[in-house]
Amino acid sequence: MKHEFTSGARRAIAAGAGSAGRGSSSELDAAALLLGLLAESECRAAIVLGRHGVDARAVCGRWPTFERVEERAPSGPREPPQAVVGDLEPPIPPFSAELEESVAALDARLAELPHPLVLATEHLLLGLAAAEHEVAVWLRDRGVDPDSLEAEIRRRYLPPRNTAAREEPRQPEPPPLGGSDAHVPSPERASREDPPDAAGEKAPHAPDGISPRDQVHVLRVLDAALNRGREGLRVVEDYVRFVRDDVHLTDQIKRLRHDLAAAASRASLGQRLAARETRADVGTGLSVASERRREDFEGVLAANFTRLEESLRTLEEFGKLLDPQLAAEMEQLRYRTYTLQRAVQTTGEGLRRLERAQLYVLIDGGASEEQFAALARSLVEAGVDVLQLRDKTLDDRRLVERARLLRRLTDQSDTLFVMNDRPDLAALAQADGVHVGQEELTVKDARTIVGPDALVGVSVHSIDQARQAVLDGAGYLGVGPVFASGTKRFEEFPGPDLLRAVSGEIRLPAFAIGGITQENLPEVLAAGFRRVAVSGAVTTAPDPAAAARDLLAALERAQP
Repeated sequence: MKHEFTSGARRAIAAGAGSAGRGSSSELDAAALLLGLLAESECRAAIVLGRHGVDARAVCGRWPTFERVEERAPSGPREPPQAVVGDLEPPIPPFSAELEESVAALDARLAELPHPLVLATEHLLLGLAAAEHEVAVWLRDRGVDPDSLEAEIRRRYLPPRNTAAREEPRQPEPPPLGGSDAHVPSPERASREDPPDAAGEKAPHAPDGISPRDQVHVLRVLDAALNRGREGLRVVEDYVRFVRDDVHLTDQIKRLRHDLAAAASRASLGQRLAARETRADVGTGLSVASERRREDFEGVLAANFTRLEESLRTLEEFGKLLDPQLAAEMEQLRYRTYTLQRAVQTTGEGLRRLERAQLYVLIDGGASEEQFAALARSLVEAGVDVLQLRDKTLDDRRLVERARLLRRLTDQSDTLFVMNDRPDLAALAQADGVHVGQEELTVKDARTIVGPDALVGVSVHSIDQARQAVLDGAGYLGVGPVFASGTKRFEEFPGPDLLRAVSGEIRLPAFAIGGITQENLPEVLAAGFRRVAVSGAVTTAPDPAAAARDLLAALERAQP
């Protein structure tokens, strides 16, 4: 949602964007914005921060990459800045993912206010404190309570509910000329100035048709489910981050965790804490033996994905009693969780099945069945990890005959058999898997044909295609083309740059493919790949089995 900013907020943003220590990033991050708010010493946000002992020195102590801005700040009262208008106002830099999360949390909390919101410094501080990134946690640890900030903003910007203003909410008042935000009224003063609701209406968040007692019950359920869900999600994130070193899936899970926090902010933390009764919870004393032990990482993942999914369902169902929008957001988060669980599980299965796989060779059907059998048998005996049957010239009858022959030749070996493009023939020949390209069947359609146990490999030509293939449930990737080859024509070659991008963030097994030979293999290895798929480098060699063994030896030497 696009927002406008008061002049004071714009100056705070500009001050944050100019903070030393931000490096080369063009994005404004949460810690820099916090410093910018403190630089506007007379704004409401700085006054609130001052109440809690948060100053520039404390921020720089926590994030030492920033220059000690308090040493650069002029002493004495600041001269009121001149009003800025039109194109002379400081531009708004792009926000980091942290700040986008803060804006989402702010929007969720103030959904009832007239939109688009005109954000002042206190709005920005609320967003910082209401999110789940490290700046938000740090602020809350120092007593900066987002619920109190929200209450102050509501008292300032919402009209009294027992007046005619209820029909037409007024827009937020602009700050005085020059942009200095006036002092925030204290809660005591605000309560005196805002007359009590003589009509006895419910509190702003109280839903129609639910008693205060039932509201407390629902809040207890939401609070417990939210805690379980966030805890389960954090366990999964820690596994993918620290055990798998999977940047892509860690990012996806982190985004889910942030979106869960933003959606949960629709149920006030203050209300949830007020309803929380851990000591009176009858479930805290109940446990089963299976919860005291995990046999392996897969058990940890399964238990915590289940905990997350069950919690999201509880949040969705009980959320319908308080806020239909909250319920709808939890439903979408639950569907995303199912997709991520499959991606994490499929990546793990691919790593297990292809743990030792380094050399993948593509062969055609040969000039005759005898020639095909001789080549395939020699490559199996040479120790090739995967053989793919790829032939665009044979008719279906002869192609399935070759496939069944290859199945027999690999059946009692460690070599996997993959069919190219044709999941129907892969199923008929009982292949170990099928490989599809960007123009062939989707992973979903291919798996419908080959079944749940078969590998489904996908050719990818960009990092975005690789990321999508992971989420689609691919069992491995073919990444390229790296170099020009004699078996398939491409107009563009992503080259080693794509290999570096994929190896840097994706842990799903991936084979570099396209024109790879013994001579250019060092470039592939330098890009972070230890798995390669080749065709001509082996099949056109005078001795294909010897060429395969040479490649395997080079790959083995490169293993860490």
